[in-house]
Amino acid sequence: MNTILIIDDEAKIRSLLSRIISLEGFEVFEASNLKSGLKKLETSEIDIVICDVKLPDGNGVEFSLTVKENFATVEIILLTAFGNIPDGVLAIKNGAFDYITKGDDNTRILPLIYKAAEKVALNKRVLHLEKQLNRKQSFDSIIGESSIIISTINSAQKVAATDATVLLTGETGTGKEVFAQAIHHASKRNKNNFIAINCSAFGKDLLENELFGHKAGAFTGALKDSKGIFEEANLGTVFLDEIGEMPLDLQAKLLRVLESGEFLKVGDSKPTKTDVRIIAATNRDLEIEIEKGNFREDLYYRINIFQIKLPSLRERVADIELLVKFFLKNFSLKTGKNISSISPDYLKALKNHTWKGNIRELRNVIERSVILTDSPEIGIESLPIDISVYSSGKDSAQTKIMSAFSMASAEKIQIQKVLNHTKGNKAEAARLLEIGIATLYRKVEEYKIS
Repeated sequence: MNTILIIDDEAKIRSLLSRIISLEGFEVFEASNLKSGLKKLETSEIDIVICDVKLPDGNGVEFSLTVKENFATVEIILLTAFGNIPDGVLAIKNGAFDYITKGDDNTRILPLIYKAAEKVALNKRVLHLEKQLNRKQSFDSIIGESSIIISTINSAQKVAATDATVLLTGETGTGKEVFAQAIHHASKRNKNNFIAINCSAFGKDLLENELFGHKAGAFTGALKDSKGIFEEANLGTVFLDEIGEMPLDLQAKLLRVLESGEFLKVGDSKPTKTDVRIIAATNRDLEIEIEKGNFREDLYYRINIFQIKLPSLRERVADIELLVKFFLKNFSLKTGKNISSISPDYLKALKNHTWKGNIRELRNVIERSVILTDSPEIGIESLPIDISVYSSGKDSAQTKIMSAFSMASAEKIQIQKVLNHTKGNKAEAARLLEIGIATLYRKVEEYKIS
């Protein structure tokens, strides 16, 4: 049920409107002036304001701007005894939903209220999605309570407030892009673009084009000018993942961006200006890469103004339970399963595992477990053999015998369950099982899986 506030200094008009609107099932509040109307907006959940233009303590057209600036989801309908075009134009410009004349437009009130109510519902949905997105991109999205991750977050928050170039280091799968997004979100550039690119995902020529763009005619097929990431992200942030994989001649062009804020598009002789913050990431030791001649020393010192080393999952075992609960909740919702608890053995096995792929590997393991689990509790039987058997640290003859006898049957059961989940889609099943499609076909034939 929507709530409506009527602001009018004429008691008879307030009473009449209140009666008409109440009969439609709306909850109605009344105010005789802008001051009391504003107080009601601050203390009650108001969806729609119906406001007279001329009031003893101000003008409704100006008031509509105040409402939209302070109450983002509220819609305001203005009523006037003497309508004029300039006021109407200014009212809409100030955010009013509509501007109508008393008496002449009485039949429009209720239809307008219903349309405004639809807009309010849309406003609320958009605001909710924005809050979710903001949380996803902020430091709140980083899960963990261990001292090492808290210290890492604190360092990132401090540098986020500056415009310094940041170098994120650490093993693969530790969440470098998540940290980069959080730094951008907490910075003064957060209203502008955050663009990420993986430098290892492109060949030299394609990476150069992606980063710097090109002029028409620069190469065959270049029919028009094209913007690169550094131009698209102007006033925002560029995240260069796996920067250690960048070819040397492109490193020189990147150095020019850092030193002068300008670059040359492919096929252009005139430099293009840009103002971007650069966050770089690598899982390589760049000092060793410099010694090998694979990375420019001058570029290293330019990007290494503020280095943050992200801890591996092995260094933050205390956070594994929190991460498991988070991923379990997400994947349970996605699959429509009601998995609410975790067996102690399952958690113990995860804590004993080495996690070479870090959080990314843990996420994949939880997704796999959710697919294989048909009960309210997620258990050790849903884990891959290498985690469930060997992560306990045992190396006895009994353990080896057990794994030898159980491997084939457990593998067959898991493959069958994943194929059931994907409705026979072998490509998707191979992805979830983290094996090649050819390997899956071979095992399906070997185990005679239907």
